[in-house]
Amino acid sequence: MTETNEAFFRREGELLIPNPCAKGPWANAGLHGRVIAGLLACEIERVHGDPDFMPVRVTVDMYRAPPMVPLAIETRLVRDSKRIRVVDADIISEGRSAGRATCQFLRRGDNPGGEPWHGETWSAPHPETLPPGVAAPDTMFGLWEMRWMQGSMETAGRQRRVWMRENRELVEGEPHSPFARVMVAADYASPLSNTCGGRGYAFINSDLTVYLGRAAQGEWVGFESLAHESSEGVAIGHCNLYDETGRIGWASACGLAQQVRADVKAMAEKS
Repeated sequence: MTETNEAFFRREGELLIPNPCAKGPWANAGLHGRVIAGLLACEIERVHGDPDFMPVRVTVDMYRAPPMVPLAIETRLVRDSKRIRVVDADIISEGRSAGRATCQFLRRGDNPGGEPWHGETWSAPHPETLPPGVAAPDTMFGLWEMRWMQGSMETAGRQRRVWMRENRELVEGEPHSPFARVMVAADYASPLSNTCGGRGYAFINSDLTVYLGRAAQGEWVGFESLAHESSEGVAIGHCNLYDETGRIGWASACGLAQQVRADVKAMAEKS
């Protein structure tokens, strides 16, 4: 992480203090969805993670946009047995819950034999061979790095495929684990699958669910939009997730129609 790429948060005792880069793209914006999902998942891993257990499913509910004020994450062990561990977490902002997550861990073991059907997976060029993405609006003014393979946020009626790499820490001084790297990025499944081409971000996601079949390798996370449905201002979207060696899982999100911040809209219109 370079000096210019400040972390999204810094720790002060039990509190997490947001830096300006943690602000989301929406009108009257509080925290960005990616940092809400990322913080909840990463605190669950930090407090309850175990090398013998794999985090396989995370569901995040975002029911109140936390403002740019100090916050805390409270975790609770729901179930801990030989083969399964379930953990809940709440993001506490201004004395009340602003979002929650549930994470299921399963014990690692020997994989059974056989040849199950995997479905179609992409054959993608290495991200370093692709041109860098634009600074805005796709990357929220350079808060992350992107390499497009198919489509863009401005194209309509086409599948989108893109590589993403984090260029700043979630919490200052705490490097990304493989799980954290995916979970900080995973919120992008919502705009990738639910944004209407040529209109910028269209739906603010109220949730995010991520399934992971294995730990991610390397710095890049790949996204492939698979499906979108919407009516009456409500949307659902679904994406495949990849690392440089292949597919690692899926991410899905629900969304509500929402207006973006004026500065984000202005930058999108200039680009």
